[in-house]
Amino acid sequence: MSHKTYEESKKAVVKGLFLLGAVTLVEVFISLFGKGHIIPAVKDIAWIAYPIGLIIAILSVYKAYFIIYEFMHMAYEVKSLAITVLLPTSLLIWALFAFFQEGSAWKARRQLVKEKNNISIEPSKEKQGFMDESLFFRL
Repeated sequence: MSHKTYEESKKAVVKGLFLLGAVTLVEVFISLFGKGHIIPAVKDIAWIAYPIGLIIAILSVYKAYFIIYEFMHMAYEVKSLAITVLLPTSLLIWALFAFFQEGSAWKARRQLVKEKNNISIEPSKEKQGFMDESLFFRL
């Protein structure tokens, strides 16, 4: 744990809040720029969406890093504790990417089957079995 005085801690918090505010303003400006609210012709440029999304993701990860290491005092802890927090977090991020990839692949396969069979995959309205609406009103 850091041995700062009250005034030093107060200055560090104010500095951190201004840094987070500045990064957030940059993110908002980049988002508005990418959507064409600042320069309308930008929204018609297709290749610009990927770099803008990447920049916003990097800035968001930086803000999360700063909050965890400064405000949650992880910077002042021993290295092994920091690793025990960061390893599950990295596995969670990996799982999110894996689930999104799997969901996209599943959606693509479902669309392929739908086009191949030229049928509707939506549930039929004729008979729904035990989940019929009338069962809920018989109580």
